[in-house]
Amino acid sequence: MDVDLRQLRAFLAVADELHFGRAAERLRIAQPALSQQIRRTERDLGVDLFLRTSRSVALTAAGRVLQGRARSLLDQAQRDLDEVVRVGRGEAGRLDVGFVVSALPLGPIERVQAFRQRYPLVRVELTEGYSSTLLARIMRGELDLAVLRDPDPHPAVRFLPFRSEPFVAAVPRGHRLAERASIDGSELVDDPFVFFPAAAGAVATERNLAPVIAEGRRPEVVQEATTWATVLHLVGAGLGVTVAPESATLAAPDDVVLLPLRDDPHRSELVWAVRADDDREILRNFIAATEP
Repeated sequence: MDVDLRQLRAFLAVADELHFGRAAERLRIAQPALSQQIRRTERDLGVDLFLRTSRSVALTAAGRVLQGRARSLLDQAQRDLDEVVRVGRGEAGRLDVGFVVSALPLGPIERVQAFRQRYPLVRVELTEGYSSTLLARIMRGELDLAVLRDPDPHPAVRFLPFRSEPFVAAVPRGHRLAERASIDGSELVDDPFVFFPAAAGAVATERNLAPVIAEGRRPEVVQEATTWATVLHLVGAGLGVTVAPESATLAAPDDVVLLPLRDDPHRSELVWAVRADDDREILRNFIAATEP
């Protein structure tokens, strides 16, 4: 049994008109060609769909059943084909988007919402994580894109700029420098540091510590933590000091003093990361819709 959409459309035209001539005009084909299509459909199904006389055409019981089902099948086929086109144009489908928590004050979720409003048929799933783990998930194909902070480069991933921001020093309120308006980062090189483990990534580590390094001397990390919130709370408790991207310190506790770094050229870079070989239209639409 092999009935195609063209046969169903021909059947519906005759079923609706109950007249081969009018149905043929509606389909813009010759009446003999239409009669052949109907006979072929009946032959393929093994049943009569119409009762024909020289004066009238009527549906059989099987024809009446097919009339309702054929309309549903054609409507569903049209919806499916429309969806294929929308997916091909990047107007429908699904995007799995990752983000680092420290990027939230800079508006990546607002960008996602702008995309959702522009493309309501695209389902966007959000995943929180660390830059290194989000990067690994992009390479495995588990995420379509993610906003990362200071990620390590990888040939399988391309980075698109999102935001750039300065670093600030964070010291406990009783620290010797806490009353200053600003400091040189190198003034903290001998202080115990609270910072992320090496697994956070080489680039992130070097960029954050760069403002403090003086004449090859590096600060000693005495306590590790895996979120900026934890790092800052440990600083407030007096376990050490740290240097953090400015936006990561917006929710610093009251027992932490934030100090601008004087004449410091180093910056933290937030980027959108996507697989280098992923050129789907849906990604291009996302990037276009989320540009400032």
